[in-house]
Amino acid sequence: MTVYRTFFAAVTGLLLGLSLALSPAAASEQDPKAFVTNLASSAMETMTTKGLSDQERSAKFRTLFTSDVDVNEIAKFVLGYHWRPPTTAEQQQEFLRLFEDIVVMTWSTRFKDYGGDLRHTVTDVNQDGERGITVDSKVDREKQNPIALQWRLKRSENGLRVVDLIVEGASMRITYRSEYASVIQANGGKIEGLLVAMRNMRTKLQANDVASKTN
Repeated sequence: MTVYRTFFAAVTGLLLGLSLALSPAAASEQDPKAFVTNLASSAMETMTTKGLSDQERSAKFRTLFTSDVDVNEIAKFVLGYHWRPPTTAEQQQEFLRLFEDIVVMTWSTRFKDYGGDLRHTVTDVNQDGERGITVDSKVDREKQNPIALQWRLKRSENGLRVVDLIVEGASMRITYRSEYASVIQANGGKIEGLLVAMRNMRTKLQANDVASKTN
């Protein structure tokens, strides 16, 4: 399987992976602009912090990724009709575990050497249906064009959750959906072919992590 184009992936992984660490009550009361502003600020500060070990960074990334991102909703969208039978409940759960592992291992260590002067600004907030919210923002970079972002949020009983991040018009979950659909199609339309590919990718990422610790 291919991975996102470098910059798109970097921004997506960096900004989606971090949390405000709020209680459900506090999150539900917070407005979307403040949520995104603080989320982006925390992401750019925490994931570029020097001195963290790869293991510490990975653990922090996993905790924060699962608390602010609606992984279940994204997974169901990514698989589309392949989420339904004949896909079994066991296969659904394995996909969720593999998806989380791949995202965490891919991006948790990628930003340890990241640098640069970045400034994030929310530019617009709009209601999208009964529970959905879109927040437009941009990341200004020194001597480079700004990056346009659109955060797609939803309100739940646990507060605000991220369900998609659109970077320069490219949707994170649509990108995953297209990539994974290609793998399923190449394996006779069977979900097991995707799971095998994801297991192999996870093994490769784990091997890379071990190699980095011994160097």
